[in-house]
Amino acid sequence: MKTKPTARSVAAIALGRVTTEGAFAAAALEAELVRAVQLDPRDHGLATELVYGTLRVLPWLEARLNAYARKPVATLPEPVRSHLALAAYQLFFMRVPAFAAVNEAVSAVREALGERMSAFSNAVLRKVATEAAAATPELLQQARLASIPVWLRDALIASVGDEGARGILGGSEAPPAGLRVERAAERDGLLETLRAARPSASFEPGAVSPLSILARGAGKLEALPGHGEGAWSIQEEGSQAVALSLGARPGESVLDACAGRGNKTAILARAVGETGSVDACDLHTKKLARLKDELARVGLSARGLYAVDWSVGSGEVTATYDRVLVDAPCSGSGTLRRRPEISLRRKDNGLGEVAATELSILSRAATHVRPGGTLVYAICSVLREEAEAVVDALLASDPTLEAAPIAAPELAHLAQGASQLRLMPHLHGTDGYFIACFRKRSL
Repeated sequence: MKTKPTARSVAAIALGRVTTEGAFAAAALEAELVRAVQLDPRDHGLATELVYGTLRVLPWLEARLNAYARKPVATLPEPVRSHLALAAYQLFFMRVPAFAAVNEAVSAVREALGERMSAFSNAVLRKVATEAAAATPELLQQARLASIPVWLRDALIASVGDEGARGILGGSEAPPAGLRVERAAERDGLLETLRAARPSASFEPGAVSPLSILARGAGKLEALPGHGEGAWSIQEEGSQAVALSLGARPGESVLDACAGRGNKTAILARAVGETGSVDACDLHTKKLARLKDELARVGLSARGLYAVDWSVGSGEVTATYDRVLVDAPCSGSGTLRRRPEISLRRKDNGLGEVAATELSILSRAATHVRPGGTLVYAICSVLREEAEAVVDALLASDPTLEAAPIAAPELAHLAQGASQLRLMPHLHGTDGYFIACFRKRSL
């Protein structure tokens, strides 16, 4: 007879899905927490810390385990690999007493795979526990940087320094979920409603976007009051800031060149109002269909939806616009705090190719900005190769463009008249983003 789910057993299943199936950590963890209905909010928090904390230092943890194992831990069957990693994380970073961390892991392995494998796990973890007891804070501080590929570590440090790199990688807890209200004036009222509906959860206003609410421990977000009625949407706060940075105003024509699922499109459509218009583009038609549905859910629509591969051309887009937003595909380095599994999968440095694609997309979209109009380039990355280097290349190749201040009143407290802005987790509480603003010179 199987034992009841615990925070640790839920974490082990989610971790295993990430490492063996390529699942995203957030989705895998949420699915397991939904199944484990008897877990209380504290268990949810512990499972979250175990999954995110372990993933952020998994290569380092497995290197420590490998020192005492007969074969690489990564080759062991599930759930042995996950239980060993979770126990090692508890020993090194949570300072859980050895008898508790080791016994839990060994018991779980015994239940899953029998006595032989549990004896092996016990022997390895007893030795790891001795090492963990002597680990210094300095050693543990370096573990996160040591757990990402060398090229990425070097690129992060070169771009944002040691402190910034650690901020991007994040700590043991998962970042809050982001909600976006449709109108800033509605945020306070929705906060009261959400707090009343889930008193055990935390709901706080965001500090970057006036539309943002930050939720922790709220469970399945779509089940919260108001979502089905279109009062709010799920959107990370930095992503909201990207859309706001375009400075769209009533009556203007706007192009969302890389619209994805449409969260930023919704902010732009709300900003231009019924007297303005928004066209949205994406490479994938399925995303455009989802975008259309999402806009309808919040009572909005786009004038035109276009499937466009900007790396080769403009497709059916022929108009020019008052404002164009290019939230380009990128390395995603700014999302490592939220998606620590990314660094486990990207082994090679493809930054040159990524940057070339970003420049190609940006250059073609720029041709659709009317004279005197605004172009904003944004990426969920903080690497100079994708940020300042692409901006410099664009300005050098297109004399019709000039750097311009980010003229969004909602972000004036951050932009302070500059043409470029980096959002950083440890400074702003968002994922990492780079935003640059340009003006098309008047003829």
